[in-house]
Amino acid sequence: MQQVRTVMAGPVLVIQPGTPLGESVSRMRAEEAAAAVVLQDGVPLGTLSVQDASEPAQDRPGLQVSDVMRPPLGTIDASEDLSSALRMLAHPGLGHLVVTSDGQVVGVLSLADLAPLLSIGPAAAPPGLKGVVVAETQVSDVRGEEGFYHYRQYSAVELAERRPLEDSWRLLLDGELPRDRAEQEGFAAEVRPLRSASQLVMRTLPAIARASAPLEGLRTAISLAAAERGLRPLYDIDPAARRADALFVAAVTPTILTALHRLSRGKEPVPPRLDLGAGANYLWMLSGVEPSPVHAGAIERYLTSTIDHGFSASTFTARVIASTGADLGACLVGAIGALSGPIHGGAPSRALELLDEIGSPERARSVIESKVQRGERIMGFGHAVYRTEDPRSNMLREVARQLGGPLAELALQVERTVVEVLAELKPGRRLYANVEFYAGVVMAACGIPPEMFTPTFASSRVIGWTANVLEQARDPKIIRPSARYVGPPPPQPVPPLAG
Repeated sequence: MQQVRTVMAGPVLVIQPGTPLGESVSRMRAEEAAAAVVLQDGVPLGTLSVQDASEPAQDRPGLQVSDVMRPPLGTIDASEDLSSALRMLAHPGLGHLVVTSDGQVVGVLSLADLAPLLSIGPAAAPPGLKGVVVAETQVSDVRGEEGFYHYRQYSAVELAERRPLEDSWRLLLDGELPRDRAEQEGFAAEVRPLRSASQLVMRTLPAIARASAPLEGLRTAISLAAAERGLRPLYDIDPAARRADALFVAAVTPTILTALHRLSRGKEPVPPRLDLGAGANYLWMLSGVEPSPVHAGAIERYLTSTIDHGFSASTFTARVIASTGADLGACLVGAIGALSGPIHGGAPSRALELLDEIGSPERARSVIESKVQRGERIMGFGHAVYRTEDPRSNMLREVARQLGGPLAELALQVERTVVEVLAELKPGRRLYANVEFYAGVVMAACGIPPEMFTPTFASSRVIGWTANVLEQARDPKIIRPSARYVGPPPPQPVPPLAG
């Protein structure tokens, strides 16, 4: 069996518990160390990772290493075999071992160091990485069994109901909600001027609109806007510059999307207005008509509820690209590409197609029964994470009910019918309406056409993408998983070319 010394990460970075946290983060980044050992008088006290330390160091300059390090610690001699290390690392909460030799700290060992040698990494990964924890995050989380999701420490639904979108934006980006009107207005004054796209981008949008739909065109436009602004690799810039880039791309995205839509319809883009909130400004740029407070409020609640939702395919894509140190524009282009897939971002318009197919409440039962008997998927129902009611759907159901109209009434009837039919034909199988079902109803009632449903979703999700990118950028470790090869056994001789 191999000894620990053959796979440990070393030479180790050693820091003192009283060292200023910001100084320690700078040293770890300079030496490309993902973790360091905290020593006092030669005794290991804990470990410190870049990811754990970066945000506290930025937000609270007076912190020391001892304030955020992770005890308790396990130690192992460099001459021990790897089986001993594996048994120790199996203990819950023990992420690293301090490696010693002759009483001196010489390295650090983690479970990730052992995985390739013991074949425990790729073999354990389920299809789609379902249930696999790939990172730690403070941005948001989804608790599917409970039907609950949150942005940092606050219920996302409560935020959507009680606060404007820009408050949640500040929460995800800076870690806290505005405490008073002055802070709220200060953040709005910071981001709203960034809504306007440059003259170069606006001159190029007509050509983009002729060649592609708005969401696909957004990839091209974001690349252009990022290049014109001179976005630099995340790896090469400080947190303040990263934050400025994040504000820029998130603020300009709704403007680009609505302009692309109008241009595709032969209409001139409508410039953003600084005096309108996020929902009202979006509807204004889309239609050129100032929306009613009811419609503006409905769309703002929808946009806030879709800012982030855990490690979706698009969010994870953005973080993978961020882990390479690429610029923020590249991260966003990758995320948009993932969202363009119909399995991820195309469901709201498809849910509306179901309502169009049914047409009237009296047809609901026959159409749903036929679909269930044929084993067809009922669009707008079921979710990959939630095992109970989708909290976003519950909120948007009430929004749809308040908006009223024939489409909302039909949606409410169809939801009731799906529950009844499944109870009769598939006892024990429960399907709940997901966010896409009522999202389409709400957006249609507010004048957003179906082809803009997914782009509208992207116009708010860009805030969550950027928040995740900034968090990922604090960790210098590139995301580089393994794959298990299952092809023909190598090596085989290369056959001669026939003829």
